Amino acid sequence: MKLIKTVLVILLIVLAGMQFVRPEKNTSDNVATTDLILNEKPPMEVAVVLKQACYDCHSNNTNYPWYAEVAPISYWIADHVEEGKEHLNFSAWTQYSAKKKAHKMEELIEEVEEHEMPLDSYTWMHKDAKLDEAQIEALNTWAGMLRAKYELDAQVQ
Repeated sequence: MKLIKTVLVILLIVLAGMQFVRPEKNTSDNVATTDLILNEKPPMEVAVVLKQACYDCHSNNTNYPWYAEVAPISYWIADHVEEGKEHLNFSAWTQYSAKKKAHKMEELIEEVEEHEMPLDSYTWMHKDAKLDEAQIEALNTWAGMLRAKYELDAQVQ
């Protein structure tokens, strides 16, 4: 019993200490000039879907909910954002080659069609990020056209 009490006290101290050491936030006051929406100008319905369902984890400007201030959730969210940006960063869109852009659009289509993105853990708390079939169709149609454009661009280069 004494061991359990000691472990619980240590866990409580660690948890309290974590509240004072915060992970770096993924925020910016500016929209990057390299941003996908700024450069590709998708239809409004697609831009809204991208902002609501994708940009928190796949851009340089995350909109943090109140619970992101509480450790260990803050660390979990920071890890998700970092991993999301490693795979695809819409804020760095123009820095990708045409071949890479085509590949990213192919992956976007696959992930959305298979309901792998947005993550369930994200849509639980962000109901507006849960995509209906019309939103999936609009996003994938636009991404398909963009993919074809970049495949042509890659062939020319």
